[in-house]
Amino acid sequence: MRRAIALAARGLGSTSPNPVVGCVVLDAAGQVAGAGFHQRAGGPHAEVHALREAGERARGGTAYVTLEPCNHTGRTGPCAQALVAAGITRVVYAVSDPNPQATGGADTLRAAGIQVGQGLLADEAEAGNIAWLTSVRLGRPYVRWKYAATLDGRIAAADSTSRWISSAESRADVHRLRAEADAVIVGSGTMRADDPHLAVRGINGVTQPLRVVVDTNATAVKPGARVLDDAAPTLIAVAENVENSATAHLTEADAEVVRLPRAAAGLDIPALLAALHARGVRSVLLEGGPTLAGAFVAAGAVDAVTGYLAPVLLGAGPAALSDAGITTITEALRLHISESVRIGPDLRITAVPATPVSKEH
Repeated sequence: MRRAIALAARGLGSTSPNPVVGCVVLDAAGQVAGAGFHQRAGGPHAEVHALREAGERARGGTAYVTLEPCNHTGRTGPCAQALVAAGITRVVYAVSDPNPQATGGADTLRAAGIQVGQGLLADEAEAGNIAWLTSVRLGRPYVRWKYAATLDGRIAAADSTSRWISSAESRADVHRLRAEADAVIVGSGTMRADDPHLAVRGINGVTQPLRVVVDTNATAVKPGARVLDDAAPTLIAVAENVENSATAHLTEADAEVVRLPRAAAGLDIPALLAALHARGVRSVLLEGGPTLAGAFVAAGAVDAVTGYLAPVLLGAGPAALSDAGITTITEALRLHISESVRIGPDLRITAVPATPVSKEH
C-alpha cells in the first residue's frame, strides 16, 4: 500500500478533475505482478495500468488500491468490473470514495465473491489525495496558502522591496507546489508590485496550472503583463459591473475573463472558488499578498498554509496576513503543524486548521 501511495503522488497536478490513485497487484504467490497510477484525466485508471502489467498473473491475486475502485462508467470503464474480470480474489483499499457517482465499488467486488478490506494506511492515502477529497466533500477546490516571510513576519521591507527574502532553494520548492496545483492565484497588489509569471519553471513534463489573477476593477493586469503570455492558460476575475472596454485587452490576449459579485472588499471568494470548481479546478495554490490571503482566511477558505521562513529580520514592512476578520485572540485561526523541514537556509512550515473547514464555508 505504501508503494501504491507513492505511485499515486506521481499524478499530482495532472489528473484533475479526477483523484490521484495508485495500485499494486500481487500474484497468487504474493509477488508483485503489476503496478500503476492514474496519469491523466480521461486516461486509464491506476487499476487498469496495474492489471495490464500483471496480465494473467493477476488471476488469484490481490490488488492494493489507495482509493475504493470506482463503480461507474465515465470516460473510462468501472475499475471494480475490471478487477473482477481479471480474476482478482482480494482487494484492499485505503480510502472510501466519497463521490456519489463513483461509490459502490466495494459492494460490486463483494457481490462477485471478492474478499474486500478497507482502511489500510488510510491517513497516509488521505493526505496524498487531500485536494480531490476536499473538493468532493466541500464542493470547492482545496486551497493551500503559500507565503515567504522573514522571522519577524515581514513579506517585504518598508520600501516595498522583497526580492529575495527566501532562498533559491525555497523558490524552487514553490515551483513544485505550483506543479502539483490546478491553479495559482494572486491579487491585484501582487500583480502591480511584481508582474509575476506564475507558470512552473525548472520541472519537465508538467501540466501548467491555470494562472488566476483577482483583479476586481480590471486595472492591475496591463497589456504585456507576463501572465498574458502563452506559457500557461490565464483567467482574470473581475467584478461583474466592470465595463467590457476595460477587459478588451485581456480577451485579445486569449485570457479568460470571469465576472463575479463584489464583496465588502474585493470579490466574493466563495463565488471565485465555485467558478474555478466548475472549470475542473480541484486544488489551488494561493500566492497572493496579505490582502487576498486575508480575504480567503475570512471566508474560511484556507485548508493548508505553507510558510517559508527566512533567517532574516526587517523590523518594518507589510506582514504576511492583513485583515482576516479576526479582532480578538479568541477568534484566532488555530493551526496544527503537520510538517517542518529545512529548505536551504530557510524553514518550511506546513500547517492545517486545527478545526477542519466546514461545508458552510
